[in-house]
Amino acid sequence: MCYGFDGTAALRRSVIDRRGLLRGSLAAVAGVGLASSGIGATAATAGPGKTGRKHVPPGLISLQLWTVRDALSGAPGYDATLRHLARIGYPKVELALGYFGRSAAQLRRFLDSIGIKASSSHDGISADPAALREKIQNAVTLGQKFMVVPYLYSENADDWKRWAEQMNVEAAAARKAGLRYGYHNHAHEFTIDLGRGRHPWDVLTAELDPKLVHLEIDIYWAVTGGINSGDGVADPEGFTLDVIRGARQEVLQYHVKDRHAADGDMADLGTGMIDFGRIFRKHSVLEYIVENDTPDVTPQQTAEVGYRYLRNLRY
Repeated sequence: MCYGFDGTAALRRSVIDRRGLLRGSLAAVAGVGLASSGIGATAATAGPGKTGRKHVPPGLISLQLWTVRDALSGAPGYDATLRHLARIGYPKVELALGYFGRSAAQLRRFLDSIGIKASSSHDGISADPAALREKIQNAVTLGQKFMVVPYLYSENADDWKRWAEQMNVEAAAARKAGLRYGYHNHAHEFTIDLGRGRHPWDVLTAELDPKLVHLEIDIYWAVTGGINSGDGVADPEGFTLDVIRGARQEVLQYHVKDRHAADGDMADLGTGMIDFGRIFRKHSVLEYIVENDTPDVTPQQTAEVGYRYLRNLRY
């Protein structure tokens, strides 16, 4: 999975007193300054490349740190791995797995020193108002623009409705602090049968406030969801574009992750079957986040292959 933390534990923590969260939502932003950099309401348009075709602006390329989790926690370690990403050319990362022994302020100083920004993070729904307040304060300290809920799972429609309501409350608090709050999909949102022809994606996109919550579309999982559901077998990219066009919420971030044609496993960018150019032509976003849960050789090589692929892609 690509949520970057213990998803089961996060779900347990999300079963909270809704009224308590509502009472605490305003307190969650007390003392949190508004972020100085505003986020546009619409996705950015990629500029022309040398061929006269569009390309992904290098400043919009990021990496989800779940991709390099083994290198972060083992050898060569967190600092060396982040320095390696900076040498490759990554201007930003999406945080996962915590701060590795640092406070948010300490991590900000380290990232500033190597020229990388933490522009986004994967965080579960907060267990209580205090946890929400801390999550928002840390994100502001780090200079983030986005915070994203990375994983939810249930076969009960009421759970998805409750989670959407909780996310709306958190998103309102995040917005007061100058942050954009999003949701990241997997495949099961398109395949779980909730009855009456509904899937979790239908509930989420109906219940999440489009003025407050955006979507971080994981392209691999959307393609896989289309294939597994049967609705996208003939045209996986078309299914993904329908997902993007059909949602009331804005799609502001992509997880750019490829898929091996033979076995459906994740692949390093450019080595699989997904036509990313076709998707990017139809909808551009504010962040193109490289990810591969199962690096083909090493996490470091996957990171480099992904960055080079996005820098060289013309569409």
